Amino acid sequence: MLREPFAAGKSHLHQMDPRVRVLFAGLYSIVVALSRDFQVLISAIFISSSLVFLAQLSAREILKRLLAVNIFIVLLWLVLPLTFHGSIAFKLGPLPVYTEGMVIAAQITLKSNAIVMALIALVATMNFSILGYALNWLRMPDKIVHLLLMTYRYVFLIDQEYQRLIRAARMRGFQPGTNLHTYKTYANIVGMLLVRSTLRADRVYKAMLCRGFRRKFYYLHEFASGKREWIFAIIMSGIIIFLIYFEWIYR
Repeated sequence: MLREPFAAGKSHLHQMDPRVRVLFAGLYSIVVALSRDFQVLISAIFISSSLVFLAQLSAREILKRLLAVNIFIVLLWLVLPLTFHGSIAFKLGPLPVYTEGMVIAAQITLKSNAIVMALIALVATMNFSILGYALNWLRMPDKIVHLLLMTYRYVFLIDQEYQRLIRAARMRGFQPGTNLHTYKTYANIVGMLLVRSTLRADRVYKAMLCRGFRRKFYYLHEFASGKREWIFAIIMSGIIIFLIYFEWIYR
């Protein structure tokens, strides 16, 4: 099953209206993604770190997620400074290292870490199903919300089906290796998984229609916004305006 290690908690962010968190997580991420000034990006790192601190999340779990992101960013540091032509900062033997490539790699690093930490603090602190209902309330297209919720629900069943097929193959003496028989076996497993997933999806759809499904999911818990949400909205609005001002207006 997909783990939700940040969803359980008692911090103020955990108890806040999910609609407010999703809205400002999206706005904040867009502003940070479009920013280029290093002072703004460093400020974003500090702001995102503060959100993680307010959510009272495990530092170890946060670092594990950031490590996964920065593994890919390291590849950019290996490529961009050598390929993005401009002024030469220094040379590594015969290879020139360009200043512009280093600047872009640094910007991507700061943006990625700031956005990931903000999304963890604001979005990952709610259950996946609640996220879907919050997106629906924010007028996200119904088809996208339905696809999101149904994928989350049935990805576990698909994984269980895959594990059953793997166990069945091993009980028949299948031993994975780097040979044609292994490739054919995995191809057959994937094909059978697709067939069974299609059949199950058809059965589930018919069962939902029999139970009165009218292309709408109903959430039993009503969202409520109070003083805490208004204070958070004012603070986040001020932060976003501050970032926009120093990125596009003040310069």
